[in-house]
Amino acid sequence: MNILVTGGAGFIGSHVVEKHLNRGDHVTAIDDLSTGHRDNIAAFESNARFCLVEADLMDWEGLAGAAEAADRVYHLAAVVGMFRVLREPVRVTQVNVCATERLLETIATCAHRPQVVIASSSSVYSHSRSRDLREDDELVYLPREGGLTGYALSKLSNEIQAMAYRQEHGLQVTIPRLFNAVGPRQSPNYGFVLPRFIKQALAGEPLTVFGDGTQTRSFCDVRDTIAAIDLLAGNAAAAGQPVNVGNDRETRIVDLARMVIERTGSRSEIEFVPFAQAYGAQFDQITQRHPVTERLEALTGFRPHWNLEQTIDDLLGCARETSERRAA
Repeated sequence: MNILVTGGAGFIGSHVVEKHLNRGDHVTAIDDLSTGHRDNIAAFESNARFCLVEADLMDWEGLAGAAEAADRVYHLAAVVGMFRVLREPVRVTQVNVCATERLLETIATCAHRPQVVIASSSSVYSHSRSRDLREDDELVYLPREGGLTGYALSKLSNEIQAMAYRQEHGLQVTIPRLFNAVGPRQSPNYGFVLPRFIKQALAGEPLTVFGDGTQTRSFCDVRDTIAAIDLLAGNAAAAGQPVNVGNDRETRIVDLARMVIERTGSRSEIEFVPFAQAYGAQFDQITQRHPVTERLEALTGFRPHWNLEQTIDDLLGCARETSERRAA
């Protein structure tokens, strides 16, 4: 297969690249390296079946040719991370909505129609107060209560764009709603909590928990995330509908901090930081993110392979190996 990955030097994108190269496919990745990094794909750059294009998807002149040649397109390019989303709301709209429109419009003109994966997010559930989040839930948005509504609506717009192009142009579009992917290559920058906790614990610094730590998230190892997306992308029955992709185990953030301290053997303390201090006075914290994954399981039979403890231990091993190499 010929694979095109937008955001291919990013955290999730680099794992898509790796999976398909290991399968023997040819992979083209496009990334403007604003949050992605060459280190994420350094191991693949000598592979003759891999090509990285450093460009902005909004004006990349090679898009039509790359889309025409592709058998599958993964659209992962987006403005991501809590801190960046809050800091760059205009860029969120430009990249997350306009670039997606350009990509879908281009694919619709292709003589050869590739499979298309449009990555959505659990953020579309926004201010839903349901404990268990299902794809057909009623969605609630309260723009006055925080700075994340723009991001949430941008990802919902991506879903609507994907469904519109499926309806009008017949594109085979898969729409995974991703829940809190974690694992190797995730940066501690931009507000991603697990790599930040690990970095702080290994340095002996306090682990900064925003709020009182009772808010929950459902963390899914990125390798499980990619496996699930791959199963959905090749499944015609999954096309044109959002599908929750994640691990249904729910973890309080304060418990995640304790878990990291225990597994690192660190003497770090936990420091609680008010949301207003971390994100600004108008920030409205989403208290729960718990996916119901029945649709994913019914379509693919998928169940997660990695548990959170295994992911943490793997990340610790990677961090220690990196530290040893630098010290050598």
